[in-house]
Amino acid sequence: MRAIVLGLTAMVLGQPAALRPQTATDIHLFPMTGGVASLATARPQPMATEPGYENQPFFDSDGRRVLFTAIRDGRQTDIYEFDRTTGATRQLTRTPEGEYSPTIPAVRPAAPTLARDGFTVIRVEADGTQRLWQFDRQGQNPVLVLTDITPVGYHAWIDADRLALYVLGTPATLQMARVSTGQAEIVARDIGRTLRIVPGSSRVNFVQRQGSDAHSIMSLDPSTGRSERITGTVAGSLDRDYEWMPDGQTILMSAGTKVFAWSRGAPEWREVLDVARHGLGAVTRLAVSPDADALALVTAEAARP
Repeated sequence: MRAIVLGLTAMVLGQPAALRPQTATDIHLFPMTGGVASLATARPQPMATEPGYENQPFFDSDGRRVLFTAIRDGRQTDIYEFDRTTGATRQLTRTPEGEYSPTIPAVRPAAPTLARDGFTVIRVEADGTQRLWQFDRQGQNPVLVLTDITPVGYHAWIDADRLALYVLGTPATLQMARVSTGQAEIVARDIGRTLRIVPGSSRVNFVQRQGSDAHSIMSLDPSTGRSERITGTVAGSLDRDYEWMPDGQTILMSAGTKVFAWSRGAPEWREVLDVARHGLGAVTRLAVSPDADALALVTAEAARP
């Protein structure tokens, strides 16, 4: 398996990733028939559990399909799509480059060169450069979105023109970019990999180091560039990956094999799920479906007989 210089594997805040092979991971879906509380009794449904790297789930707008990143040919990552209705998986990209972090913009990009129904990815080009690209919904016709901004590790669409970017460096920075100009501005430093848009708003959430050992989830107003603290991160969380519930009131974050929830006004995080009881490994990523009926969890691949 090829080793890749990426900010897309496990990462220490503020430091670019080291040269390393991708970690073996699986993706399971946990039904949430009764909201977050129902996770305690939910049983995992395998979504992507072939040997090797399977990561970065992203639900489409109707929640039926889930895009994800995987290595299935032993060489590099491509983007795949899982259909929750049929249980079928299809490969979308088939390129010699590596594609990561598939993202479907909530609002169609305004740039005339971009597909109206496409998805964007971080692409590792032949020379190792990491930039933002777009494919159409069938995984064809790649188009470079931001030419001069590199090395990009992660991204989140704010609206039809603006994006929040995690840009690798020492320290890593949060940058606000515009597709219309191709330019970006640094708005925060020493941040974590996970970028989220607060549901129902244009505010950007990110994790930022607050002192030597403390980290906080921050909320940035892209119109003013001002940030405010929402809450501290879960104790013991190494990846500090998190996800909003669609109502914009509750955040989920993992630490080890456990998932915790924090709601606005609550004094602390509360445990809502421990995947160890299902024989699964440490949770490193989360994604919630648009109607909150399922939680996708990436876990360390279990030992195989």
